[in-house]
Amino acid sequence: MGRGSFIVDRIEIHDTLFTIHYPQIMNLTLYIWRQRNAKDKGKMVTYMADDISPDMSFLEMLDVVNERLIEDNEDPIAFDHDCREGICGTCSLIINGRAHGPEKGTTTCQLHMRHFKDGDEIYIEPFRSRAFAVIRDLVVDRSAFDRIMQTGGFITINTGSPADANALPIPKEDAEYAMDAAQCIGCGACVAQCKNASAMLFVAAKVSQFAHLPQGQPERMKRVRAMVKAMDDEGFGNCTNQYECEAACPKEISVNFIAKMNREFLVSGLK
Repeated sequence: MGRGSFIVDRIEIHDTLFTIHYPQIMNLTLYIWRQRNAKDKGKMVTYMADDISPDMSFLEMLDVVNERLIEDNEDPIAFDHDCREGICGTCSLIINGRAHGPEKGTTTCQLHMRHFKDGDEIYIEPFRSRAFAVIRDLVVDRSAFDRIMQTGGFITINTGSPADANALPIPKEDAEYAMDAAQCIGCGACVAQCKNASAMLFVAAKVSQFAHLPQGQPERMKRVRAMVKAMDDEGFGNCTNQYECEAACPKEISVNFIAKMNREFLVSGLK
């Protein structure tokens, strides 16, 4: 089938016959960042993605492109992925200038090609940040997040048999607040979208998650200072309240958590 092929269906509503044309395939032009390693300069390379189903996910589309590159004895495009269910956060790409693409509250792996049009030109780049060095093509090193978590993203518990679920009663409001913060998957979209490459939303979500639970109280004051220091040491920028982070976050983490973290930081200094 050629460019612009359609499936035709006919439905009758109130004695009126309608003809609906469903696009069967898409032909796209992709501009993809190719970079052999961290020292390579890198460049945008043009690829044609033909006969793409609108029911494919964005990563499935890249899989098809890679299969064709391998058939032509060319190096496939390196990109990160794991669960493909919007849970792990590794499918981090800048698509047409937006982290994870045009759909709000959606990871790259959950983005489907039906949100694009036949003949579209799509620009695909890795997350850009001094703290996220490019490893190859679209893969970046986000171990800076791991190091931040190692400084305070944990709680003190007694080892042994698990505690009874009702042993630590938690107010419903606190539990829900903590769960809202815990939705952060650490993908780095907030960093990639922020003009300052700030990691404040990520760190604030992790700090707030533990600050509202009884289990997180022993390290509460130490945690916020240690994680903020680690964030600064990794070279992330400062927050200037532009809200790009909240807009780009696939889990729609609120910037209110940043205010919460700032209060935690001030209180820790007083104590």
